[in-house]
Amino acid sequence: MSEKNSINLVCMCYNKMTICPYATNNYQMIKNMKRRIVVMLAVICTACLCACAINAQGFYETKNREIVSEEEKQRDILPDIESAEQKDPYSGTAIACGQEIPVTGMNGIRIGQAENADAGTGVTVFISENGMPAGLDVRGGGPASRESQLLNPLTAAQQIHAVVLGGGSAFGLQAANGVMQYLEEHNIGFDVGVTKVPLVAQSDIFDLTVGDPFTRPDPDMGYEAARRAMEQPNYQDGNYGAGCGATVGKMAGMDYCMKSGIGSYAVRIGDLEIGAVVAVNALGDIYDWKTGQQVAGLLSEDKTGLCSTSEYMAGENRSVADAFADNTTIGIIITNAQFNKAQLCKIAGMAHDGFARSIRPVHTSADGDSIYAVSVGTVESDQDLVGELASEVMSEAILRAVINAESAYGYPSVSEIGYADTMP
Repeated sequence: MSEKNSINLVCMCYNKMTICPYATNNYQMIKNMKRRIVVMLAVICTACLCACAINAQGFYETKNREIVSEEEKQRDILPDIESAEQKDPYSGTAIACGQEIPVTGMNGIRIGQAENADAGTGVTVFISENGMPAGLDVRGGGPASRESQLLNPLTAAQQIHAVVLGGGSAFGLQAANGVMQYLEEHNIGFDVGVTKVPLVAQSDIFDLTVGDPFTRPDPDMGYEAARRAMEQPNYQDGNYGAGCGATVGKMAGMDYCMKSGIGSYAVRIGDLEIGAVVAVNALGDIYDWKTGQQVAGLLSEDKTGLCSTSEYMAGENRSVADAFADNTTIGIIITNAQFNKAQLCKIAGMAHDGFARSIRPVHTSADGDSIYAVSVGTVESDQDLVGELASEVMSEAILRAVINAESAYGYPSVSEIGYADTMP
């Protein structure tokens, strides 16, 4: 019988009892019985209350166990998620679908470098023996370049034979003469009957304030870089070639900038290959495009950490008369996908998104930011896909340029400041 039924029965018996005023013994017996019933009611109520309390306790213990169990499951899952994020920093990007390859392993193009480390300048040369369609997109306000109009879709030439990235500002453009000499000697160029004319485009960074301002890339340096490209390919990231005298974060002057360099990154997705090489010599700061963390650029007043160039500009709120003096980021996109000049100009333009993700501020009037795009294969691919990939490999190449740079000429590198430890 349940507690509820017991209580109802006792109460019914209690209410039906009557007391006869003429029967003393009967009266005493009924009085004693009522007392017993009251005691029984008290006991039953107490039992009911205890049962309810026990049931409630069991209910909450069960719920607590369920909550704890769910929290344990979440703790078990979260490390896996965090671990996955650490193992794959490119998650959610287009290049995550591909496999990293060395840019020097791409067919159809040869890369060579030469530099004068004492003077803080150099050149990086990209050669296609059979010629390559090429496009160019210039976003900065102060470029130093040569033969840029060859890459205009309206001009007749459909191919060029070399691209030169160099230092020395406009003075360094003479390096292309040495590249032309080497290519002519090896029968590479546009056939005009009496000889072959190599078509060579070039863009330079401003590095005159880093080492010796009167020693610049010249025809001899260009010739040597071309020779190495064809005979002893020697490309590497860091303080080499066009990146020899590169620096970043110069809004407060050269005393508060950091050493940068040249960097590269390439991927293969199926038959498609795409890579980037970039000499990073920006006015602004460099950010890890995957995390948004500043990794190089304007130094703090005590030169032990970093400051934001954008915040510095806003705080100063004044024009900088000589901001032109030390900048320009120049790069090249290389792909084995088949495109014409017009398409490559668009791909070069999309690659500038990589500049914007990684450099702040970028494309200023004090920069000469320029990106070439060249096609060295016949793989069929979508132009917009290649453009998106171009922006991502360019961002990663920018990051590699500052990570692989070494301190030089009194300018600290990322490794010296300590931010390299945070990189994947």
